[in-house]
Amino acid sequence: MSKLTHLDGEGRAKMVDVSGKASTLRTAVAHGTLACESGTLDQVRTGAAPKGSVVRTAELAGIMAAKRTAELIPLCHPLPLTKIEVRIDMDDSLPGFRVAAEVRTEGVTGVEMEALTAVSVACLTLFDMLKAIDRSMVIGGVEVASKTGGNSGDWQRSGQA
Repeated sequence: MSKLTHLDGEGRAKMVDVSGKASTLRTAVAHGTLACESGTLDQVRTGAAPKGSVVRTAELAGIMAAKRTAELIPLCHPLPLTKIEVRIDMDDSLPGFRVAAEVRTEGVTGVEMEALTAVSVACLTLFDMLKAIDRSMVIGGVEVASKTGGNSGDWQRSGQA
């Protein structure tokens, strides 16, 4: 079993020293959902939901959040991100929204936390903008779907295309 890299020998939190690592192209994709009532989805689809363009605002919030991950997660390294894409699609089968984020950098550490932060904040923004019409919403399934680059190589969650 691997040891926790963010703890020293005495159990104190530490930021991992990545100064000796090679810079590589690194990407991460994360997914999540916001389930809601079908009527809520219909209001967003027809533009009748309060607070304007719900989906576009949440996508922008996700992008902004990825850029600030190191300010939110205490031991994350601040990274020069070269790509952040957040996409939110309506899904009648949930019903609700499917949120995906892809983040990229050329650097010495990965961008999984930035992708997860983007998805999480996009979901929270959807919740905030829609809570006036639906308090039963549920955020779920926030996960890393894949990552590339770095010493550990590429990884993809089983069942992901």
